[in-house]
Amino acid sequence: MTYAKALDCLADPTRRKVLERLRAGPRPVGEIARGMSVSRPAVSQHLKALKNAGLVTDRAAGTQRVYSIDPQGLAPLRAWLDQFWDEALSAFQQEVARDARHRKDPKP
Repeated sequence: MTYAKALDCLADPTRRKVLERLRAGPRPVGEIARGMSVSRPAVSQHLKALKNAGLVTDRAAGTQRVYSIDPQGLAPLRAWLDQFWDEALSAFQQEVARDARHRKDPKP
C-alpha cells in the first residue's frame, strides 16, 4: 500500500476515530461502533475502506469479524512521515551548529 492511499482514507474523521479505537487492540465491529455517532453498518463500511487501504486486517471469530491495525499497512505512511522528521532534525542540527559558530566568533 502507498502512503497516499492511507492518507486519502484517513482524511475521513470517522475512519480516524475507528482506527483510534483499534489502538487498544483487536475489536469486533459492534464494539468499535458502540457510542459512535454513526450506525454499525456505517462503521462496517469505514472498516472496509480502512482494509482496502491496508490499514486494518480482519479475522473470523465465530460469527463475528474482529478487526485490528495492520502494522505493515502503516509502514509506508510512517516512512513518508519520517522523511519530514529527518529533514526537520537535520535543519535543527544545522541551525544549532550555525548558532554555536556564531557564539564562538561573533561578528560586529
